[in-house]
Amino acid sequence: MGIGKGLLYLHEECSTQIIHCDIKPQNILLDGSYNARISDFGLAKILMLNQTHTKTNIGGTKGYVAPEWFESKPITVKVDVSVDIEIGENDREILTYWAYDCFLGGTIDALVEDDPKALSDMKRSERYVMIALWCIQKTLSKAYHERGYADA
Repeated sequence: MGIGKGLLYLHEECSTQIIHCDIKPQNILLDGSYNARISDFGLAKILMLNQTHTKTNIGGTKGYVAPEWFESKPITVKVDVSVDIEIGENDREILTYWAYDCFLGGTIDALVEDDPKALSDMKRSERYVMIALWCIQKTLSKAYHERGYADA
Protein backbone atom coordinates (compact mmCIF):
# COMPACT_ATOMS: atom_id res chain seq x y z
CA MET A 1 0.00 0.00 0.00
CA GLY A 2 2.80 2.41 0.87
CA ILE A 3 4.51 2.01 -2.49
CA GLY A 4 1.17 2.37 -4.30
CA LYS A 5 0.49 5.60 -2.42
CA GLY A 6 4.02 6.81 -3.14
CA LEU A 7 3.64 6.14 -6.85
CA LEU A 8 0.23 7.82 -6.88
CA TYR A 9 1.84 10.89 -5.33
CA LEU A 10 4.72 10.92 -7.84
CA HIS A 11 2.47 10.28 -10.84
CA GLU A 12 -0.62 12.35 -10.07
CA GLU A 13 -0.41 14.47 -6.94
CA CYS A 14 3.08 15.97 -7.05
CA SER A 15 3.23 19.46 -8.63
CA THR A 16 5.94 18.12 -10.99
CA GLN A 17 5.05 14.65 -12.26
CA ILE A 18 7.88 12.15 -11.69
CA ILE A 19 8.41 8.77 -13.36
CA HIS A 20 10.77 6.69 -11.20
CA CYS A 21 11.90 4.33 -14.03
CA ASP A 22 13.55 1.78 -11.70
CA ILE A 23 10.95 0.40 -9.27
CA LYS A 24 12.29 -2.89 -7.92
CA PRO A 25 12.56 -4.55 -4.50
CA GLN A 26 16.06 -3.16 -3.92
CA ASN A 27 14.70 0.39 -4.26
CA ILE A 28 12.00 -0.11 -1.65
CA LEU A 29 13.20 0.65 1.86
CA LEU A 30 11.49 0.54 5.26
CA ASP A 31 11.64 3.46 7.65
CA GLY A 32 11.84 3.17 11.46
CA SER A 33 8.09 2.43 11.64
CA TYR A 34 8.27 -0.19 8.85
CA ASN A 35 6.60 2.08 6.30
CA ALA A 36 7.67 1.34 2.73
CA ARG A 37 9.61 4.15 1.05
CA ILE A 38 10.70 4.53 -2.57
CA SER A 39 14.42 5.21 -2.97
CA ASP A 40 17.08 5.73 -5.68
CA PHE A 41 15.71 8.31 -8.09
CA GLY A 42 18.86 8.20 -10.25
CA LEU A 43 16.95 7.21 -13.41
CA ALA A 44 13.83 9.27 -12.67
CA LYS A 45 12.28 11.47 -15.36
CA ILE A 46 10.39 14.68 -14.65
CA LEU A 47 7.44 15.59 -16.86
CA MET A 48 6.55 19.20 -17.46
CA LEU A 49 3.04 20.51 -16.87
CA ASN A 50 0.56 18.86 -19.29
CA GLN A 51 3.26 16.45 -20.56
CA THR A 52 2.07 12.82 -20.53
CA HIS A 53 5.13 11.01 -21.90
CA THR A 54 8.79 11.42 -22.75
CA LYS A 55 11.38 9.74 -24.95
CA THR A 56 14.47 8.23 -23.38
CA ASN A 57 16.95 5.44 -23.93
CA ILE A 58 16.20 2.09 -22.31
CA GLY A 59 16.97 2.22 -18.63
CA GLY A 60 16.39 0.43 -15.39
CA THR A 61 17.44 -2.93 -14.08
CA LYS A 62 17.29 -6.13 -16.11
CA GLY A 63 14.17 -7.99 -15.02
CA TYR A 64 12.36 -4.77 -14.10
CA VAL A 65 12.22 -2.99 -17.45
CA ALA A 66 8.88 -1.83 -18.85
CA PRO A 67 7.57 -3.21 -22.19
CA GLU A 68 7.47 0.29 -23.69
CA TRP A 69 11.26 0.36 -23.78
CA PHE A 70 11.44 -2.94 -25.68
CA GLU A 71 9.06 -1.49 -28.27
CA SER A 72 10.80 1.94 -28.51
CA LYS A 73 7.64 3.71 -27.37
CA PRO A 74 7.48 6.93 -25.36
CA ILE A 75 7.49 6.24 -21.65
CA THR A 76 4.65 7.20 -19.35
CA VAL A 77 4.01 6.66 -15.65
CA LYS A 78 3.11 3.07 -16.58
CA VAL A 79 6.82 2.18 -16.80
CA ASP A 80 6.87 2.03 -13.02
CA VAL A 81 5.46 -1.51 -13.31
CA SER A 82 7.97 -4.36 -13.32
CA VAL A 83 8.27 -7.34 -15.64
CA ASP A 84 10.48 -10.41 -15.43
CA ILE A 85 12.54 -10.87 -18.60
CA GLU A 86 14.58 -13.74 -17.16
CA ILE A 87 11.89 -16.38 -17.71
CA GLY A 88 12.69 -16.91 -21.39
CA GLU A 89 9.59 -18.71 -22.62
CA ASN A 90 8.13 -16.99 -25.71
CA ASP A 91 6.04 -14.04 -24.52
CA ARG A 92 6.62 -14.66 -20.80
CA GLU A 93 9.35 -12.02 -20.91
CA ILE A 94 6.60 -9.39 -21.22
CA LEU A 95 4.44 -9.88 -18.14
CA THR A 96 1.36 -8.20 -19.61
CA TYR A 97 1.33 -10.48 -22.67
CA TRP A 98 1.91 -13.56 -20.56
CA ALA A 99 -0.82 -12.60 -18.09
CA TYR A 100 -3.25 -12.02 -20.97
CA ASP A 101 -2.39 -15.42 -22.48
CA CYS A 102 -2.84 -17.11 -19.09
CA PHE A 103 -6.18 -15.36 -18.57
CA LEU A 104 -7.49 -16.36 -22.01
CA GLY A 105 -6.17 -19.91 -21.61
CA GLY A 106 -7.56 -20.38 -18.11
CA THR A 107 -4.09 -20.94 -16.65
CA ILE A 108 -3.98 -18.19 -14.02
CA ASP A 109 -2.31 -20.69 -11.68
CA ALA A 110 0.88 -20.33 -13.76
CA LEU A 111 1.01 -16.63 -12.82
CA VAL A 112 0.74 -17.31 -9.09
CA GLU A 113 2.55 -20.64 -8.85
CA ASP A 114 4.70 -19.58 -5.88
CA ASP A 115 1.92 -17.89 -3.91
CA PRO A 116 -0.03 -20.34 -1.72
CA LYS A 117 -2.61 -17.70 -0.74
CA ALA A 118 -3.37 -16.86 -4.38
CA LEU A 119 -3.49 -20.56 -5.30
CA SER A 120 -5.96 -21.25 -2.51
CA ASP A 121 -8.46 -18.72 -3.91
CA MET A 122 -8.22 -18.92 -7.68
CA LYS A 123 -11.52 -17.08 -8.24
CA ARG A 124 -10.10 -14.08 -6.42
CA SER A 125 -6.79 -14.34 -8.29
CA GLU A 126 -8.65 -14.49 -11.59
CA ARG A 127 -10.62 -11.36 -10.66
CA TYR A 128 -7.40 -9.50 -9.81
CA VAL A 129 -5.81 -10.48 -13.12
CA MET A 130 -8.97 -9.47 -14.99
CA ILE A 131 -9.01 -6.04 -13.30
CA ALA A 132 -5.30 -5.54 -14.06
CA LEU A 133 -5.90 -6.42 -17.71
CA TRP A 134 -8.82 -3.97 -17.88
CA CYS A 135 -6.46 -1.24 -16.66
CA ILE A 136 -4.10 -1.79 -19.60
CA GLN A 137 -6.65 -3.02 -22.14
CA LYS A 138 -6.06 -0.36 -24.82
CA THR A 139 -2.27 -0.80 -24.78
CA LEU A 140 -2.50 -4.58 -24.67
CA SER A 141 -5.05 -4.72 -27.49
CA LYS A 142 -2.89 -2.55 -29.74
CA ALA A 143 0.21 -4.63 -29.01
CA TYR A 144 -1.61 -7.85 -29.87
CA HIS A 145 -2.84 -6.41 -33.17
CA GLU A 146 0.70 -5.24 -33.99
CA ARG A 147 1.97 -8.77 -33.34
CA GLY A 148 -0.58 -10.23 -35.76
CA TYR A 149 -3.09 -11.70 -33.33
CA ALA A 150 -6.54 -11.28 -34.89
CA ASP A 151 -8.63 -12.17 -31.85
CA ALA A 152 -7.19 -9.59 -29.42
